[in-house]
Amino acid sequence: MITGILRKAMFALTVLTPVSAIAAPIQATLYKNPACDCCETYAKYLDKNGFTVKVVPSPNLDALTEEAGVPTSLVGCHLTKIDGYVVEGHIPASIVQKLLTQHPPIKGIAIAGMPAGLPGMPSMAGMSSGPINVYEIGPTTPVVFATIQPGEF
Repeated sequence: MITGILRKAMFALTVLTPVSAIAAPIQATLYKNPACDCCETYAKYLDKNGFTVKVVPSPNLDALTEEAGVPTSLVGCHLTKIDGYVVEGHIPASIVQKLLTQHPPIKGIAIAGMPAGLPGMPSMAGMSSGPINVYEIGPTTPVVFATIQPGEF
């Protein structure tokens, strides 16, 4: 009788526990310019959204970015390596999750520069009024991977 009750309780816990609560955090390494503070804020944002981020100050960030294959036109202020992919810039966690779920045959994704209002960046009077493109880093000219609408994340 007790075994049956325990079995039902375990089943209920399994069914009612969200997958995110039992899934292990995704490991990430964020390489940043030692003088940049917004990168630390972005790492904390990722930590709150299912990632465990190791932050590595790197005086050779330009060399790491070039070695990762990030085109000069898409360089941001930090480079994150997650599950074999490169994530350049302040990309919302939902788009990083999309990358990891779809697992496309690309090197990674990037947002050029440091647009205001994105995760880790101060809002400075809000986000851009138009959409912001996230580009694929691949073997050819970058193409749009996703588009962020103002206030979407």
